[in-house]
Amino acid sequence: MADGWNVTMTGAIRTGCPPWSARPRRRWGEPWLAAVAGAFTLAQLVLVRPDLGLGWDETVYVSQVSGQVPAAFFSAPRARGVSLLAAPIASWSDSTALLRIYLAVLSGLALYFALRVWRAQVMPRVLALAGALFASLWVTLFYGPQAMPNYWVALGALACVGCFLRARANSGDRAALWGVFAGAALMAWMRPMDAVYVVLPLLALALRRPRLLVVLAAGLLTGAGEWVIEAYVSYGGLAQRLSDASRIQGGLGLHLAVVDQWHSLGGRTLCRPCTGSAPNLVETLWWFALPVLAALGAVRARRALPVLLPLACAATAAVPYLFLIGYAAPRFLLPAYALLALPVAHGLAHLVSTPRRRTGRTVAVGLVASCLAAHLAVQYVVLERTLRSAAETRDNWFRTASALHTLGVRPPCLLSGYEAVPIAFYTGCGSAQTDGHDTSTTAAALARAAHRTPLAVLTRSGDRPPAYARTWSMERAGVLHAYVAPFVRQGR
Repeated sequence: MADGWNVTMTGAIRTGCPPWSARPRRRWGEPWLAAVAGAFTLAQLVLVRPDLGLGWDETVYVSQVSGQVPAAFFSAPRARGVSLLAAPIASWSDSTALLRIYLAVLSGLALYFALRVWRAQVMPRVLALAGALFASLWVTLFYGPQAMPNYWVALGALACVGCFLRARANSGDRAALWGVFAGAALMAWMRPMDAVYVVLPLLALALRRPRLLVVLAAGLLTGAGEWVIEAYVSYGGLAQRLSDASRIQGGLGLHLAVVDQWHSLGGRTLCRPCTGSAPNLVETLWWFALPVLAALGAVRARRALPVLLPLACAATAAVPYLFLIGYAAPRFLLPAYALLALPVAHGLAHLVSTPRRRTGRTVAVGLVASCLAAHLAVQYVVLERTLRSAAETRDNWFRTASALHTLGVRPPCLLSGYEAVPIAFYTGCGSAQTDGHDTSTTAAALARAAHRTPLAVLTRSGDRPPAYARTWSMERAGVLHAYVAPFVRQGR
């Protein structure tokens, strides 16, 4: 058999699917995609659980649209797509569980539609396998119900590339052109620079197709428009915002972060700095298998665009996070994983279809199935470990917030110091920092604010407070020390 579970047409290059114009609409394959999307949504609700509190970055994004807490400082690299995505719930409710359920359902629906655009290019079973491979990764499950941008960049990339192939094969497919526009806009809406890296191969292929090039560029500009306008309104111009974003990310340049990304696969949501012991090799074998299986799928497809184009876009999407920044987070590679899932699924399909005898094929299917079962077990183990660590961190923030309330630091109030941004969200306070990535004020301004609003400075045990707070009373607040302004003490 040729390429996966297909039989090639006479005289056609083995692409994993017949030419687009010759393909009937395989609507019978859509239940497979619906099953994958439904299982993904259910897995998020059962395994990740809606009661998981908001993480650091989530508190920043949600606070921008929340009616219950002040907006946190919005640093230069961030884009407001996630905030607007969360707004239908966060603007009127402070229920984290409700927000998680909303995002889990929305992420499942979006996965279905992102896969569906590929149904004329990829066999249904291969497409469903690709969706299942991506959806079953611990990092996909963990971030699917979170108010974070990377998963949505991944789906935007998947939809944009699939619609690009359709529009390239049939210039009259207006739905595909709208899909290219929407996919590019979604990526740029969430993370403008990520969108640019993803579409580089598409831009190269569209150079001789002006209409497709215009649609792709229009999508990018529409999605990134607010980010660019805000750069001039609030950040001193586009060049300054890009410079600030680079500084906050450690200075964009040549950095070999491959090992850092590998270290993060054991369940570390942020590896900065990436020190400590290496992850268990068994838990990271899947990461090393990805390029091998993707290459196998690409080789079998020869010059087949439905396999090679997502592979190329996955490579460009991964470049900045493997070679240009000096730290790692597993969520950064979600767009690459989503796109790699297609050639990897073709590679697995080839493995089970290569043996010509029934016995050999049965053995191949059994081996691949066993490896996939072991892969799922590994993903579950790492997911549980990540959830325990995340829940512990959020519980510490909640206990600190409760202690601050007891000390008289209640809304309207202001926090500064160690982990002040997420703890302020849990306390219902605003946050302000005099240094670091979230610098938004000065020490003198905070000293003045201490005379008119409840203010506390948080430090770790053993750390000294800033000079303006050294005469303030020190109290325990969870695992931290809180230096509480005299104004608060008088008002208790």
